[in-house]
Amino acid sequence: MTADRADGTSAAPSQAPGEPRGVPRHVACVMDGNGRWAARRSLPRTSGHRAAETTVIDVIEAARTAGVEWLSLYAFSTENWQRPSSEVDFLMRLVRRVVRKHAALLHARGIRCRFLGVADPRIPVPLARDFADLMTLTSTNRGMTLTVAFDHGGRGDIVEAARSLIRSGVPADTVDERRFAAHLPFPDTPDVDLVIRTSGEQRISNFMLWQVAYAEWTFPQVLWPDFRAPHFLECLHAYRQRDRRFGGVTPYTNGEPHP
Repeated sequence: MTADRADGTSAAPSQAPGEPRGVPRHVACVMDGNGRWAARRSLPRTSGHRAAETTVIDVIEAARTAGVEWLSLYAFSTENWQRPSSEVDFLMRLVRRVVRKHAALLHARGIRCRFLGVADPRIPVPLARDFADLMTLTSTNRGMTLTVAFDHGGRGDIVEAARSLIRSGVPADTVDERRFAAHLPFPDTPDVDLVIRTSGEQRISNFMLWQVAYAEWTFPQVLWPDFRAPHFLECLHAYRQRDRRFGGVTPYTNGEPHP
């Protein structure tokens, strides 16, 4: 038997061993390769970030059309503050423009938007305000939930959850996975089923560490600015071919006879 989250959803993987695999409920994307895309074209790194906008919108539409209920995009990590200030400033301006440009479309599509992170005081106040406005605008939407991880770090989320538990006075002996998860940001978020990391790199990069514990991973070689809906659908197809056992075994293995 699995524990439930605060909102009643399962904190364990939703698919039991042997169940047919359909569309993953929660897909997360590590949007990697913008800089290399620009370098291959002898362009500044900022050109790669700018080109990524088309991919973001394409993937959002592909996920929604395919029936994905939750889509999470890794846009800016806590480690990304170490990049040159000129690049960081460009990203802040670019993200603000993208949010303002596409807010009406996201709302019209019935997409609920969330921003995971957004705690560092270096985030420009107007951008933080735009994030808050978009969350408010779309808060009652009942279509796909889009979570943009911005100024996000998985370890930081776990540390903050531990601090929240301590401040709440929860006795140590009563802390279990359900109670811990209830103190994470957006505790109603289901576990990630599939992580897509573009550009062929194979690292977690401190992304939603708690939520990806049972995720399947796929590493398409295509760089993020060139990633399109057909690539996304190929990743969903690859997911459906996986045998997700969650530590169990597939029926009729280990020498057991087939019926």
